[in-house]
Amino acid sequence: MTEAANRAVVERYARAWEAGDLAALRACYHPDFTLHYFGDHSLAGDHVGLAAALAALVEVSRRTRRRLVRIIDVMAGPERAAVIAREAFERDGVVAELDRVLVYRIADDLLVECWVHDGDQALVDSFLRD
Repeated sequence: MTEAANRAVVERYARAWEAGDLAALRACYHPDFTLHYFGDHSLAGDHVGLAAALAALVEVSRRTRRRLVRIIDVMAGPERAAVIAREAFERDGVVAELDRVLVYRIADDLLVECWVHDGDQALVDSFLRD
């Protein structure tokens, strides 16, 4: 895909995320979507297939009450695109804001693969513990 095409996909995704439009967010994902989650917690690893990836995202939200604070930037090249987002996590009365870089591979104008890179992995691990 071209840089412009990849950028259009992540911009569509970012707009849906900012709007809280879950249907539009889901429509951005390819049926074969794979989520790569790093860290030292039970959700770390590869979540292959849309159902598995969405289940992992739901569990992250359940554990952290995550919410988008703002989209910092979107960027794209011919092979990958990325969203830099600031999110707030909350658990057991502790609230933290953190920057996350979500790197995407795109096919058929849909997000087909994502690598989640956290600015403070130890902090994320503490929120995602079992």
